[in-house]
Amino acid sequence: MKKMVLAATFVALFTFTAQADTVGLYLGGQIWQSEASGIFGEKNTLIDFNLKKEQQSNYFVAVEHPFPLLPNVRISSTTLDTTGKTNLTQEFSFDDETFLIDDDVNASFNVSYVDYTLYYELFDNGLFSFDFGLTARDFNGAITVTGEITSIHDEDCHGKEPVVCIITTTDSVTPTGKIKTDDIVPMLYVATNISLPLTGLSVFAQGDFLLIDDHTLSDYQVGLSYGLVDSRVVDFNLTLGYRAVKMEFEDLENLYTDLKFTGAFVGVIVHF
Repeated sequence: MKKMVLAATFVALFTFTAQADTVGLYLGGQIWQSEASGIFGEKNTLIDFNLKKEQQSNYFVAVEHPFPLLPNVRISSTTLDTTGKTNLTQEFSFDDETFLIDDDVNASFNVSYVDYTLYYELFDNGLFSFDFGLTARDFNGAITVTGEITSIHDEDCHGKEPVVCIITTTDSVTPTGKIKTDDIVPMLYVATNISLPLTGLSVFAQGDFLLIDDHTLSDYQVGLSYGLVDSRVVDFNLTLGYRAVKMEFEDLENLYTDLKFTGAFVGVIVHF
């Protein structure tokens, strides 16, 4: 969150130091009902934790300018939070913690990322636009797995037959494994928008795709935008669409995943 605030401050300063009639400032956000599916764990054992459908959020700020040699700037933040639970049918290790067969284990997937994107508007004739650029995706968060609470007992036996034993509980232990996600990966950024004349509607598509590395990452969305307000001072658009995020991590801090987050979103975009 602090990274996003600092980046937004920088973008705002850049905007206000340029001429108001030549620089466009875009602010937007989405509410995204995502359904999570897939498996994660360590290299030798990946588990399906039956992750729940949850509401996620995304917001962005972007600046476009008329200087042809300088790229436009876009900064966005996305959260992916969900939980799940499963009964183990095999032994499972996570962050040096071992969970046994038939244990009930809970998973908490709490990962966010900030995208820092530099892009060029390669084509724009008012009806069709195409953007192309590079994104640095900065991951931050953690995945936590917790098992059943176990108690530590003390046994005190004394006396002759019959022996009397007093059992007391001295402590409770919850086995927990936690792996943090803290990495920056390069991605290819593409976006396009097609206006539908005389309707106030436009069709848009946008995506980030991994360029290099052992991971497989993609994050794309398609949808419709409707202009509620279109004036010389401000444009206000409602958006509706579908978004899909795929994460296949190969040894990201010893984390392995094959996960998808997919679902519909609604959002707004304001252009000054």
